[in-house]
Amino acid sequence: MAGGLVALFDDVALIARAAASSIDDVGAAAGKASMKAAGVVVDDTAVTPQYVQGISAEREIPIIRRIAIGSLRNKLLIILPAILLLSEFLPWLLTPILMVGGAYLCYEGAEKIWHRLRGHSAAHGDAENHPPDEDTLVRGAVRTDLILSAEIMVISLNEVASEGFWSRAAILVVVAVLITVLVYGVVALIVKMDDAGLRLSRSDSRGVAGFGRGLVKAMPRLLAALTVIGTVAMLWVGGHILLVGTDELGWHALYDVVHHWEEAAHEATGALGGVVGWLVNTLASAVVGLVVGAVVVAVLSLTLHRRKGQKAGGAAAH
Repeated sequence: MAGGLVALFDDVALIARAAASSIDDVGAAAGKASMKAAGVVVDDTAVTPQYVQGISAEREIPIIRRIAIGSLRNKLLIILPAILLLSEFLPWLLTPILMVGGAYLCYEGAEKIWHRLRGHSAAHGDAENHPPDEDTLVRGAVRTDLILSAEIMVISLNEVASEGFWSRAAILVVVAVLITVLVYGVVALIVKMDDAGLRLSRSDSRGVAGFGRGLVKAMPRLLAALTVIGTVAMLWVGGHILLVGTDELGWHALYDVVHHWEEAAHEATGALGGVVGWLVNTLASAVVGLVVGAVVVAVLSLTLHRRKGQKAGGAAAH
């Protein structure tokens, strides 16, 4: 009997060690996959704060919380099941679907630039005077997040493609939660920086008060910079998705040209080659994104938007 209990305890200990080892493996794989998606994580962090500009201070965190919940829902309930099933049964569909998302990001980035170049239309000006309600803001943010989250999850999936189905699922769940907490935690810190600065500015310590005033003054510039970074990020990520996608689908010419420029820049700049090569690739991706986005904006302006204008004019006439 005692021998049986000892054997049972040995078996339990063995199972526990195996489970711990599996958890460690999942954590390590999730960390590696997350690092590979770091570029898109930065883009996601840069894009999100623009959705709470002009919102009252007390509503900023609730809106960010709603967007974060929507982002987690995107990753766990939509993207994760879809990419796991596709990777198992229709892996060739992942690239075209991702390219459609990339084209949408290019469109969003190009549209923002178009509005800025036009100096804002009257309708756009009215939208600024009467900003969208919170539900509309959250829906827009979650819709954009869907594309960025899909890119993050597919990059992460590619890093663990050799794992079994359930291991892949566990790793991607960890990645989804980890990256969502990271992105929206940083976004919350950014948008509340001015409030923290205001509190610090009331400190009795001159140094702390001066630092607080500096934070308050820096906040509008930071948000303006993040708006620009977010727009460029949409073009960069969208263009890069399209570049890589066309190469994977067998259309190598454009990707090969960009890759050649990247390698040439790498070799010509010595110790800084890695950074300069990455900048060349990023710039080329952004240009591709801008061109594709501009084409989509032009097509939509000549079709859907004009049709809406005609319907509005007909309704006004009646």
